[in-house]
Amino acid sequence: MTRSTAVDFWFDPGCPWSWMTSRWVDEVARLRPLDVTWRIMSLAVLNEGADAPSERLEMWVRSRRYTRLVAAAADRHGQEAVKPLYDALGTRIHLGGSTDADEVIAGALAEAGLPADLARFADTDEYDAAVRTSHDEGLARVGQDVGTPVIAVGESAFFGPVISPAPRGEEAVALWDGVVAVAAYEGFFELKRSRTRGPVFD
Repeated sequence: MTRSTAVDFWFDPGCPWSWMTSRWVDEVARLRPLDVTWRIMSLAVLNEGADAPSERLEMWVRSRRYTRLVAAAADRHGQEAVKPLYDALGTRIHLGGSTDADEVIAGALAEAGLPADLARFADTDEYDAAVRTSHDEGLARVGQDVGTPVIAVGESAFFGPVISPAPRGEEAVALWDGVVAVAAYEGFFELKRSRTRGPVFD
């Protein structure tokens, strides 16, 4: 019997690049025995005090609401609620292009089979400490000089990869094997090239 590989995936629901990478991990998990735990990190926390265009600031405000919501769902309905809620949020945010957070939250809760009144936690600070704790746990694995997502495979962890579009089939598995192999080398720190396209959703 093949043993599952434990994977931790830190994401911000509002980040399109996290969404792309999560679709890739989903594809790998379809072909390989991965046991993925989905965890929150926050672009709003990561960029506290940063100067940015108003559009990006607005995105971070919306993302703070989404991360609070996911933290509340995890606390009140268990870890198994996180991925369905993330999928429902991301479908509306990234595939649907919605910037109406109230509409996104209501629709995502309904799709994920979660109580509508969870929406209230998006607008309180009750789960801010939980969001920050999860966020800090992710950064502790890779350092401060990163964004979302962060992936940990066993003792190895890395930011990204930043990909577009998300590969399918054997191409997805080949990329997984390569990324995990590179990240496992203790002396590896960075591999990067300029982005030539934005997220290609499918």
